[in-house]
Amino acid sequence: MPGVLPAGEPVPTDGALPASARPAVGDRGFGVYVHVPFCASRCGYCDFNTYTADELGGGVGREGYADTVLAELALAARVLGEAPPPRVDTVFVGGGTPTLLPADDLARILDAIDRTWGLAGDAEVTTEANPESVTPASLKELRAAGYTRISLGMQSAAPGVLAVLDRRHSAGRATAAALEARDAGFDHVNLDLIYGTPGERTEDFAASLDQVVAAGVDHVSAYALIVEDGTRLAARMRRGELAYPDDDVAADRYLAAEAALDAAGFSWYEVSNWARTPAARCRHNLLYWTGGDWWGLGPGAHSHVGGVRWWNVKHPTAYAGRLAAGESPGLAREVLTRDEAHMEDVMLRLRLATGLPLAVLDDAGRAAAARAVAEGLLAAPAHAAGRAVLTLRGRLLADAVVRDLLS
Repeated sequence: MPGVLPAGEPVPTDGALPASARPAVGDRGFGVYVHVPFCASRCGYCDFNTYTADELGGGVGREGYADTVLAELALAARVLGEAPPPRVDTVFVGGGTPTLLPADDLARILDAIDRTWGLAGDAEVTTEANPESVTPASLKELRAAGYTRISLGMQSAAPGVLAVLDRRHSAGRATAAALEARDAGFDHVNLDLIYGTPGERTEDFAASLDQVVAAGVDHVSAYALIVEDGTRLAARMRRGELAYPDDDVAADRYLAAEAALDAAGFSWYEVSNWARTPAARCRHNLLYWTGGDWWGLGPGAHSHVGGVRWWNVKHPTAYAGRLAAGESPGLAREVLTRDEAHMEDVMLRLRLATGLPLAVLDDAGRAAAARAVAEGLLAAPAHAAGRAVLTLRGRLLADAVVRDLLS
């Protein structure tokens, strides 16, 4: 969760939603996101809304955090009132490092979500984790509590790359944790990779991909390194200690990921995500990408219900203080216009392997799609069938394709 929040109109102290947002809650799926803002240390590239113990000082810490989240969940139940979602399809606990909380706390949060709204019988329940923050015992506790999916931050198999990123785990710990998660009975296991880190060699990334495949996971996410202002990594680059990421290198790494993962039986379903089977795709992220509803619990968490998007105050102390006062922790919100919703729909759906119907584009957009087919950016067979679907080359230039379709 990025640390910078946008502007917007104030959220009512009781968190009430406009009447227009309530009738169709959950029609396109409903999920719950839980933000856990704690980390043992800060990675040099991270600008997420996270805090180490030193950064929090004497403020709100891990102890009692689950109870604060449950207070917001109770508020959410009051806000939705007579228009609750038909079920909770997905739960995603992210951060930060959620597994710095005791497994009992993560279990209590999940149980409370189930008691509040009801988990679907086939609900996907994910937690993120740093590899060094889990053990075989804690993984078994999480699985017994109802967590079905785990996403582990591997980033790289190269010790030098991990050092540049300020990662604490050893080069082999991520894949070992993935195997432990499988042994604990998790249905789905994801490993995250970052490519394009300064000093990363072609063979380093190849070794990372080899280790991911050998770990037997059924999902892989791979993202190009983004240098965010205000991070330690950005400062090192400004001082000339590290080179800035190279776009050509990033493109080569992406092509290498596609080749290696495709050969191992993975298929891309979103530009940065690959799965072995349709069942292994992250349903919670698909809910985001296809316009579903979700309630975000935790400091800085974003929510979207019925075309209304809002975000909570960032700092854990301010978040806890508002809830203790019986007030919504919402900082600001926006009601999406039809044009804004359309723009986001195109931006997100085009990144999916299923693409989007040409019919949702205006005349200029359909003309741009035809040009993109001629340029090898959109697939010709899909276009002939009435859909805009990115080719491999198109995936490398996805942002530019989106801009053209929306111009």
